[in-house]
Amino acid sequence: MAMAGLYRRALPSPPAIEFASPEGKQLFTEALGEGTMEGFFKLISYYQTQSEPAYCGLATLAVILNALAIDPGRTWKGPWRWFDDTMLDCCEPLSKIKAEGITFGKVACLAYCNGAKVEAFRTNESSIDDFRRHVISCASSEDCHVISSYHRGVFKQTGSGHFSPIGGYHARKDLVLILDVARFKYPPHWVPLALLWEAMDTIDKATGHPRGFMIISRFHKAPSVLYTVSCRHEGWSKVAKYLTEDVPHRLKMNDVKDVENLLSLVFKSAPVDLKEFIKWVAEVRRQDVAGVSSSEEEKARLIIKEEVLKQIKETEIFEHINRWLGSEISVCQGYKQTLPEIAANVCCQGAQLLAGQLSSLDETCCKETNVVLVQAGGVSPMTLVSGKITTNGVEQGIDMLVPSSQTEPRNILCDFDRSNCKGMHPSTADVLTVILLALPQHTWSGIKEEKLLTQLNRCVSIENIPSLLQQEVLHLRRQLHFLMIDLHEPSASG
Repeated sequence: MAMAGLYRRALPSPPAIEFASPEGKQLFTEALGEGTMEGFFKLISYYQTQSEPAYCGLATLAVILNALAIDPGRTWKGPWRWFDDTMLDCCEPLSKIKAEGITFGKVACLAYCNGAKVEAFRTNESSIDDFRRHVISCASSEDCHVISSYHRGVFKQTGSGHFSPIGGYHARKDLVLILDVARFKYPPHWVPLALLWEAMDTIDKATGHPRGFMIISRFHKAPSVLYTVSCRHEGWSKVAKYLTEDVPHRLKMNDVKDVENLLSLVFKSAPVDLKEFIKWVAEVRRQDVAGVSSSEEEKARLIIKEEVLKQIKETEIFEHINRWLGSEISVCQGYKQTLPEIAANVCCQGAQLLAGQLSSLDETCCKETNVVLVQAGGVSPMTLVSGKITTNGVEQGIDMLVPSSQTEPRNILCDFDRSNCKGMHPSTADVLTVILLALPQHTWSGIKEEKLLTQLNRCVSIENIPSLLQQEVLHLRRQLHFLMIDLHEPSASG
């Protein structure tokens, strides 16, 4: 009786040596004695099979994030916080990854926005000697791991582009252990490092760029507490291209006289998705388990967020943006927000996090939104946004702890009721402020007016801002960098 589908593939050997074969076991024993299998044990403890044929990048990343003991900050199933490949959708919708795979740059961005430190190298940005050095370093430690992006054809395997973690290194024979996450297809196997470099040094036809490798490790502390770049909406690439390419070009082509004129040039012609490009890191909890009390961790994080928000509002560029928003209200309705609108936005972002995913929810997910100030354990009053959300037909009440600033907000947020205006985040002015601070300094080099260029460089320089805010800005710059790696690359490996 004929059976549908495929059951595994025979591993082409040579060039590969199956890990569980007698020779593979001997290589493991020798490498263990040489001290270049230290990272293996953490990886094998959390090794998983990709849940979809095109999820190799997601599964590889989930294995490494769990091996590094990075807390995802959101639940997987039940009460458990855990990385699974189906949760890694902050840089691309899962439906798109399932159909097309994921790019080299998006995997790097995914790792970074989920709390990992990332060093990404395409083969044209590195060398085989550098690659070997990184492999030896990570194989000899539990503190970092290597992701390889390569073409299977070089190993005589079926398929094309693929991601997998490197589990170890045999120095005397210059072999690397590939922990293939497509375990339904091929088992873990040893291959010559030089051949893996050759497999990485291939052009991804979908991107036009070489493949490469990444070094993934832990930050000593979270890279961000308040902001993150969002590239899940369809217009993210237009926004990134506009900010990094179009804005510098427009500044070169136009005679900009002052800061307010510059703000009009930058923001009045921006893509409509600009407001969705920067999201905030939320504190969300279910009403039935939360109550008014807050944990010490929640209080500490909220205090830091409020300090960052305060530092934003104390910057010179924030003052210019606030004045510009007030003067441009009649022609810039797209940037106008009232407190209820902000609360609804906050509620929906919280609903997405509570669901354990960042996928789009129905537009009616948030209703009965309410904003109150509550006293929590002797600390300063907190802004609490409460709302009702509907997920898969089930209604659930949620509370969001929202950082507030004591700085008096301008009229942009106070049209409906001045008594309730507390400078609540996220507001238009502070988001636009961090966008400008996050752009690289060379963005402004095309400004012709020397006095304005000097003034703007002073306004957006991160050298003179407090360290907390500087950390947030550098986090956003790094995310933008990873997105720009393959800005024009529509798809990638599976």
